[in-house]
Amino acid sequence: MMKLYAKLAMLVQARLNCIDGFNSEWKLKHEEKIEELVRNHLPSGSGFDSGTKIDLEVSNNNRLVFCTAYHHMDENGSYDGWMYHCVRVYPTFDGIRMTINGSNKNDIKDYIYESFDIALNTEV
Repeated sequence: MMKLYAKLAMLVQARLNCIDGFNSEWKLKHEEKIEELVRNHLPSGSGFDSGTKIDLEVSNNNRLVFCTAYHHMDENGSYDGWMYHCVRVYPTFDGIRMTINGSNKNDIKDYIYESFDIALNTEV
């Protein structure tokens, strides 16, 4: 068992190694496993109505990049628009460091940080 962020970083690097080694079969297998882990563990629903995707074009073993959107509600409980966010995750000696871009409408970045932190530190 290992933390989700470590497993994803390992698989992302394995995928990059397959690209360098022209191994399309294992590249595809790594991509499928990465997408399965993201789909099953990262925020989806409860405002993250479009789920979360990993950006494999810019991710590597030192930086994982996730794209998500949050569907805000107003004080009356009606939907009040989407805010799009890019979450960058960097491993550190004692866990992970995250940056979140996009608007901080209703202090949503605190909730995004907490949601991703819990998910990425889950043992898989």
